[in-house]
Amino acid sequence: MEFKLNIGDPKSGKTHKKDLSADESKELMGIKIGDKVKGDKIGFLGYEFEMTGGSDFAGFPMRKDVSGTTRKRILIVSGVGTRHKRKGTRLRRNVAGNTVFAKTAQINLKVIKAGKGPLVPVEEAPVKGADAPAEKKE
Repeated sequence: MEFKLNIGDPKSGKTHKKDLSADESKELMGIKIGDKVKGDKIGFLGYEFEMTGGSDFAGFPMRKDVSGTTRKRILIVSGVGTRHKRKGTRLRRNVAGNTVFAKTAQINLKVIKAGKGPLVPVEEAPVKGADAPAEKKE
């Protein structure tokens, strides 16, 4: 069981991605949307995160008001798991529960308290223009 983390930093407005190994992902088992997570457990010293959502192995979004770990078919008016625009329309949609379990694929976190070091180490940070081909001068 490996998780993909999407870590949003409200100060910079950027999202950083990280793949967790099986050992690190055991620390996140059983947490719910809205719970606080110490960054020391997952390799970010001094950081504190809040879980804001995620999705399961089939891509169904986790929803805060659906308790448990299983997928459920609920009647949605608005919010996570729906995209309809008509006012007053209610749709029945499949969504995942609010608790992280073995078949969760992605977890979204938000930085609450920043640590001393940067969120992404300097050597892993993408270099601007490194992938772009050089232009010829005529």
